[in-house]
Parts: sequence; structure tokens; C-alpha cells
Amino acid sequence: MNLPEEAGISRVGVLGGTFDPIHLGHLVAASEVRHALELDRVIFMPAARPWQKSIYSDAEDRYLMTTMAAAHHGRFAVSRMELDRQGATYTVDTMTALKEFHGPDVELFFILGTDAAAKLGSWVRIEGLREVAELVVVGRPGYLADLQPNDAWPRIHRVAIPAIDVSSTDLRRRVREGRPIDFMLPDEVAAYIRDRGLYMGEEPAGAA
Repeated sequence: MNLPEEAGISRVGVLGGTFDPIHLGHLVAASEVRHALELDRVIFMPAARPWQKSIYSDAEDRYLMTTMAAAHHGRFAVSRMELDRQGATYTVDTMTALKEFHGPDVELFFILGTDAAAKLGSWVRIEGLREVAELVVVGRPGYLADLQPNDAWPRIHRVAIPAIDVSSTDLRRRVREGRPIDFMLPDEVAAYIRDRGLYMGEEPAGAA
């Protein structure tokens, strides 16, 4: 696990996702949660084989783009944990491994958006997640109010974030159509997408 050790780390957020590609919405969400919950670090965790998606880009491309995006913030880090694990990756397994790595005194917070939160009932072993982490749902205030947690789930925090109308799906579409993606994601990520020729083909059915 390529996470730097650092004294004084007691509250860690984890933002998982496909990051296909990572964009400013992801970065703003991480920053807002870090501030609201006084986190010492936010770890971006690219998924290797997202179990609720059938189509996604090469894992190494997504990892490198995420690393570029996180490099400018001293409290951001990127982990390869899910990329290097064999088989399907589930949040409960990832957070359990992080808990073992950081130790019992470190509080873990898994960050997710309202769309993902709406599917919490379908998560694998979500009841076991409450033993190792709390959840942080980010979104606009009106959407956060609609969330109805199950008593068996982990504790859920709600953090309102600025509405940033950008999505990975739209960015891929813009690249295919030859439209600009500047200012929607870090410059280095935009340059990487162009240099590698990512997202130039037709969007496969099932991509998200």
C-alpha cells in the first residue's frame, strides 16, 4: 500500500471512484469534506473493477490522472490498494484493510455522492462497514435531506458542497465531440487525456 506514514494522523477520509476521468467536482468534494470534518488527509482510491459498472478505462490511466489531480494539495494522497487487489473490490474490504494499516486509533470516513448513497441498500456487507468507518454523503442540501439511512448502516454525515455541473460522462462526451474540457479538470489531466488519445472512440454501452 503506497500511503505515506505521517505522525499526527487521526482522521482520514477516503474518496473512492472510477475517476474516468477525475475532475474538479471530485476535488472540491474532497476539499469541502476535509474542512467540514477536520480531516488530516483525504485518500483518493481509484477502483480497479467497479462492481456496479461494466465499462471503464484502463486502471493505470485512471490512477495516473488521479495522482496528477491530487498532487497540488498537501493533504491529498492516492492509493493503489484496490488497483492491486485481485478479484472484485468492495468498500467494506478496502476500509477494513485501511483500518488495519492505520491502526485502531485512526477514524476513517468513506466519502460518496448522493447517487451512490441512493444505492447503499445494494452494497455488499454494508452492515460490516460500520465496524471500521463512517460515511460522508456529499451533495446539494436538498438532495442530502432525501437520504433515509438504515439503522444497521454506518453513521452517516452530510456535507453540502457547491454545485459544480461537471461529470466524467460529460467530459468523455466532450472529448469525443472535440469540445473543450479546459477548466473542468486540472490542466495536467486534460493534457494527459489529449496526449494518450483517451475517450476518442464511441462510448461503449454501459459506461458511466
